[in-house]
Amino acid sequence: MRQLFGLALLACCCLPQTPCKAAEPITVFFNLRPPYLLRQDDGTPAGLTGTPARQAFARAGIKVQWSEMPTNRQLLTIRENAGDYCAIGWFQTPERLQFAKFTRPIYRDQGWMVLVHAGLAVDGSETLPELLARPGLRVMVKDKYSYGPAIDALLAQAKPAIAVSTGTTLQMLQSLGARSVDLIFVSDEEGHYLLANSISQAGLRLLRLAQMPKGETRHIMCSRHMPDELIDRLNKAIRFNR
Repeated sequence: MRQLFGLALLACCCLPQTPCKAAEPITVFFNLRPPYLLRQDDGTPAGLTGTPARQAFARAGIKVQWSEMPTNRQLLTIRENAGDYCAIGWFQTPERLQFAKFTRPIYRDQGWMVLVHAGLAVDGSETLPELLARPGLRVMVKDKYSYGPAIDALLAQAKPAIAVSTGTTLQMLQSLGARSVDLIFVSDEEGHYLLANSISQAGLRLLRLAQMPKGETRHIMCSRHMPDELIDRLNKAIRFNR
C-alpha cells in the first residue's frame, strides 16, 4: 500500500501544470540602480523596488533565482519567452503588454524632475513643454526606456535633439556634467540620491518644472511563459496602497 501511495504521489508531481512545477525556481532579473535596486550581501535585491519585489516572491511561496542582467538583455530575454522569467521595477506600457505580463504595482515614483547642467538658463517657472520646445536643446534618454506616456508624448511632439545612451546612469551624468547634453529625466527619488552620492554632481542642477507629469507605477514584468497562477499569487502577495 505504501508503495502504491508513493507511486501515485510521484505521478502527480510529474504531471504538467501541477503545483509541483511552481517549486522550480523562477529566474528574476535586476540591475543595480540605486535607490531603486541595490544588492545585499547575500546577492538578493533591496531598494525601493527591490525590497517589495523580494518580499512579494517570499510571501507568495515562489522560489527565486536572482540574476543581475543589463536592462536591454532583460527585455530581450522576456520578449523571447523561452522560460519563466521576471524583471523588477518596469513601467507598464502598451508596447510591453504585447509580449509581457505585469503584476500589480510594487512602487509609485514621487514625481518627475530634470537634471540640467549649470550653464543652461532655466528656472522652475518654465514649463516642461516650453523647455523641450527650446531650439537647440539636447536631451539624453536611456536606450529602450519609457519615461511614462506624458513625457514620451512630449518628446515625440517637441522633437528636441536626442542622444540615446546605452551606458549607466553615472555615465549619463558625466555627459551632462561635460555639457555634451543639456538635460536628463530623473524621478524625484533618483535625482536626490544621485546628487547626494555622485562625485559627478558638481555643476548640475535638479529642477521640478511647472507641469511635470506625476510619478509612474513600477511593476514586476514577466514573460508570457510565466503561468497566470503564479502572477495571481504574486498579486495577492504585493503590499501596495498608493
